[in-house]
Amino acid sequence: MACSSLVKFLSIFLIIISIFAEQAFSVVPDECQTAVNSCTNKKKAVPLKVIAIFSILIASVIGVCSPLFTKSIPALSPDRNLFVIVKCFAAGIILATGFMHVLPDSFDMLSSQCLKDNPWHKFPFTGFVAMLSAIVTLMVDSMATSIYSRKCSAGVTPASATASPHEMAVVNIGHFHGHGHHHDPKPMENGDQQLMRYRVIAMVLELGIVVHSVVIGLSLGASNNICSIKGLIAALCFHQMFEGMGLGGCILQAEYKTFKKFVMVFFFSVTTPFGIAMGMALSKTYKENSPTALITVGLLNASSAGLLIYMALVDLLSADFMGPKLQASIKLQIKSYAAVLLGAGGMSVMAKWA
Repeated sequence: MACSSLVKFLSIFLIIISIFAEQAFSVVPDECQTAVNSCTNKKKAVPLKVIAIFSILIASVIGVCSPLFTKSIPALSPDRNLFVIVKCFAAGIILATGFMHVLPDSFDMLSSQCLKDNPWHKFPFTGFVAMLSAIVTLMVDSMATSIYSRKCSAGVTPASATASPHEMAVVNIGHFHGHGHHHDPKPMENGDQQLMRYRVIAMVLELGIVVHSVVIGLSLGASNNICSIKGLIAALCFHQMFEGMGLGGCILQAEYKTFKKFVMVFFFSVTTPFGIAMGMALSKTYKENSPTALITVGLLNASSAGLLIYMALVDLLSADFMGPKLQASIKLQIKSYAAVLLGAGGMSVMAKWA
């Protein structure tokens, strides 16, 4: 049920993005027109965009699916140290995506000279929207976990409701002496609650990544600058692959059934190619420097940045580093911190091209 709700929401989101994108054109002042130079060539840009669609699609599928096939590799199973290190590396990538890619793009767009001074240059909308997005993500995270926990609890029949008087007496005596069997279900309940947390994290993270992926795809598809497109293709392939690894690790821990896994993999994999195709279709009317485009994409980037930063710090890194596995081993903590820095550093370097 949760997965079907996510599918509906993502479908509605893609339709809304399409409507906004169609409206993102207007009469633009001369100084805000897209620069035309020797690198601007629409005919040569089209085959590059087609290559981008398929290469990014393949990279996305490889990235998000690779953690799902680690069950056949004992060293990469979720209870092993190597899985934790790889997950921290992917979390570092997601954190850097929010801070180094999405947030700066939003600042640039919403502070553009092509927008009116009032209100866009009088108030820091990027920081405000990112902050609101992080708070809303916290609300969704908390409420969804609470709802799932209650549903889980409602499906569990208390032992006292079905036990006979003799069994109740044994349980009470066991409780008095401190070694009754009524404590056995507790680990199962804790396990179910943790599983619900993993599922909420996977769905919310997927939502943030999908928003970001459509936006970057739209920008690439609308561009006719062959010099920048070539670098973007390589950068976005690495970006989608490693970001997919982070999402794939969350999907693996969520233990979804095969169909739900397929749906989440499908939406992650196709959103950037969908954005590129939509950008190509709207390249005649879409003006990346028009006020409508700057405001729409800038606000979407800000909201996506807030969500990704929250998810990376709170649900991925904090949950792992404050958990019993990493707290029990300083050596594993150091390795995990190194993985986070490596992932964040690598993605930060890519900010030069994408």
